[in-house]
Amino acid sequence: MDYQKAYQQWMTDSYFDESIKEELKTIANDESEIKERFYKNLEFGTAGLRGIIGAGTNRLNIYTVRKATQGLANYIVKSGAKDRGVAIAYDSRRMSPEFADEAALCLAANGIKAYVFDALRPTPELSFAVRELHCIAGINITASHNPPEYNGYKVYWEDGAQITPPHDHGIMAEVEAVTDYANAKTMELKEAKAAGLYEAIGKEIDDAYMEALKKQVIHQDAIDAMNKELKIVYSPLHGTGNVPVRRVLKELGFENIYVVKEQELPDGDFPTVSYPNPEAKEAFELGLKLAKEVDADLVLATDPDADRLGVYVKDSKSGEYQVLTGNMSGCLLADYEISQRKATKGLPDDGCLVKSIVTSNMADAIAKAYDVRLIEVLTGFKFIGQQILEFEKTGKGTYLFGFEESYGCLIGTYARDKDAIVASMALCEAAAYYKTLGKTLWDAMIDLFEKYGYYKDDIQSITLKGIEGLAKIQQILETLRKEPPVSFGEYKVLKARDYKADTIQDLATGEVTSTGLPKSNVLYYDLTDDAWICVRPSGTEPKVKFYYGVKGVSLEDAELKSEKLGKFVLEMIDKML
Repeated sequence: MDYQKAYQQWMTDSYFDESIKEELKTIANDESEIKERFYKNLEFGTAGLRGIIGAGTNRLNIYTVRKATQGLANYIVKSGAKDRGVAIAYDSRRMSPEFADEAALCLAANGIKAYVFDALRPTPELSFAVRELHCIAGINITASHNPPEYNGYKVYWEDGAQITPPHDHGIMAEVEAVTDYANAKTMELKEAKAAGLYEAIGKEIDDAYMEALKKQVIHQDAIDAMNKELKIVYSPLHGTGNVPVRRVLKELGFENIYVVKEQELPDGDFPTVSYPNPEAKEAFELGLKLAKEVDADLVLATDPDADRLGVYVKDSKSGEYQVLTGNMSGCLLADYEISQRKATKGLPDDGCLVKSIVTSNMADAIAKAYDVRLIEVLTGFKFIGQQILEFEKTGKGTYLFGFEESYGCLIGTYARDKDAIVASMALCEAAAYYKTLGKTLWDAMIDLFEKYGYYKDDIQSITLKGIEGLAKIQQILETLRKEPPVSFGEYKVLKARDYKADTIQDLATGEVTSTGLPKSNVLYYDLTDDAWICVRPSGTEPKVKFYYGVKGVSLEDAELKSEKLGKFVLEMIDKML
């Protein structure tokens, strides 16, 4: 792509508005910035768009949003489903309401009705709305936990999950076919409303969503017994979780909910954090301060679009607050949901626990203990949603719980994306239940370690920005393919999985089998002593990620083993770069 030619077109074409041109004038003498903004089109991937907000073909703006929506509209029309409509939600990020309306008006101009939320809503509620309104698709304007300069555009299909094959590739092809921005249709908001092609939605969907969440509760008796004693600190991190999390907890009867005031209101600049990510310790500084003041049992934080939940829980013995990683909270909830379902009404013969390939091996141990099937899917919650759809289509398999290490899980099948609202609710329920037994959530976590083994999982992410960064990320993956490692530190490789080549090689026998999963640029190594390493480029950020897990005989032993393996990984990456 001739980036200078593209830049000049945006500067001179009357199609692009003056505010865009004024922004582009400020970089007229910056060759590298012009190149970065115009060397390619912002890629519409399997999850939609994600990029820095700004003018340019490689940026997120009303024109790239409109172009993507025109491609989606073309696919819907060709699918013969334009009368089904599309649900649209957005979060608290900069330009989110504007991008939502831009998408809605493009759909309307194509004769497709848009159901647009009247204010910001969490990602899982969009997934629920697609199903509730029987829409053909959904659009969510969010960049999840990315830095403030980013926004994104996620596409969902009729089952409520983010798009998977064949729809993802079909939509991507249609978006790519829209080569002229001026070919993307739009219309005035007043006209769209008059034509019945733009409808604001809100309270009715909220109420139905709340009822769906409350149906997942197993031990209302425990909540009733402990609702006055349990103390919960919560932060929405300036995002969409504030209203729904507080509402569901209040309606269930929890009385002591303390919200972090400094982080309560929506703000796309995320002023109290550099990175609105509940995986980051920084995001909990204010919450932990409040927790110590009120002597809270647990501290919760949801990311801006409220699909991920971070957690700290109080250790009553030391008085300190202990972090639960996504793997830890996921395993704690998996064990709670499955064990209590078994105790209250029994488990189905075809019950399934679903996890992503980069999620803790403790999940495998939990599934084995309850004699339920463990299903592994590629990274991305849409593949867990796809598995639920497969259960429904075939009548084989009952979904019990699904989660991934990146702080996301789903209880129930009312939605098909990870839901931090239901996770917040379930963790508070579990805290109440364990409190009736004289235990904290931290006690329950230690019980899990004692029962299944001290699993410790971690990740090393290397950020490599720009054109050169993308090339280096590919170089790392290709180097590992050409020179397959036989060991990582003290751990020997037992099996090497290449999801791009669809192969699993047993290093001892040389036998090669299929992964059984869709092709993806991911490498995975099963190691001795129940350890593992997985390498994959991020689908949403300029990063290459090294996931790894070990198993120890104590917290300290697992921590030491994890540190050693992590150090080895970093040294290995340094040599590659």
